Amino acid sequence: MEATLKRTPLYARHLSLGARMVPFAGWEMPVQYEGVIPEHRAVRSDCGAFDVSHMGQLHVEGPTALTFLQEMLSNDLAKADDGEAQYTLLTNEQGGILDDLIAYRLAHGQYLLVVNASNREPGYDWLKEREARGSEVRDASDEYGLIAVQGPQSLERLELPEAPAFTHAMGELEGIEVMICRTGYTGETGVELCCAAEDAAALWDCVLARGAVPCGLGARDTLRLEVCYPLHGNDITPETDPISAGLGWACDLAKDFTGVELLRAIKEDGPGRKLVPFVMEEKAVPRQGMPIEGGGEVTSGTHSPMLDRGIGMGYVPAESAAPDSELVVDVRGKPRRARIVKKPIYRKES
Repeated sequence: MEATLKRTPLYARHLSLGARMVPFAGWEMPVQYEGVIPEHRAVRSDCGAFDVSHMGQLHVEGPTALTFLQEMLSNDLAKADDGEAQYTLLTNEQGGILDDLIAYRLAHGQYLLVVNASNREPGYDWLKEREARGSEVRDASDEYGLIAVQGPQSLERLELPEAPAFTHAMGELEGIEVMICRTGYTGETGVELCCAAEDAAALWDCVLARGAVPCGLGARDTLRLEVCYPLHGNDITPETDPISAGLGWACDLAKDFTGVELLRAIKEDGPGRKLVPFVMEEKAVPRQGMPIEGGGEVTSGTHSPMLDRGIGMGYVPAESAAPDSELVVDVRGKPRRARIVKKPIYRKES
């Protein structure tokens, strides 16, 4: 018998807007409203809003919280001051990526980890089992609503000042207390607004009233792929290492954390394969799992609304991973030419 899907505090709002709801990581989520292409273009040209309340929020606090997280996470969290955030990885003993997440440093040595929805429980269990004396890990996910407002006009529409990326501060929007995080998953200017779960519907109404276009998971996926942000479960998994995935920059190999010895060895020897972004040279849309000639595989693929052509990411042998190299993707039994490009796949014209 299929488990009951969970619903975010905005479920009723999605239904009233006519969203098409789909199962995603155990949640019933909107995949689109008006359509993926208009929603995608709204974010690239103006401002869109996403319900990301399905993401997990884990609190880690206590006098040894930093020491504990330094041993669990790949990046150097000591570099983040109060009011700052850091992209980092939770790794296993093999150096594989259990999750990619953002760690927010709050006041008084407390940390908020925002983890992927599908990794909320496994991530919590992993940390809780290894919890250090003087640290406490708590799953606070159900206490929060989270709305991502993204696009070049997002700050103007929300009447927010400019602020550095990967910072956060408390503020108010129409009297609603929010944690304003200068983070996002689209490659555009924007914020992620974290509020109490009971305030989420009012915050959503406020954001849409200011002109943000409601956007679903479909546009979220095409947007992140255009700028080569990896998706856990597709491009990165517990079986893939950060060096091969191009995420070595998020690993401080000078410090000790789970799996670091293996990652040092991969860094020293060079990875056997690499995750590369590519653009189709022929009319075709690549999809996850499609073979790439020469021993590679597509991990993410879609039709780019901005480039109007097929794009994707996939693993290929390291010797075949240079930009401008040609690939051949098996698209449903038909060989289709593609070309490796530099990140990001989509660049705004200046």
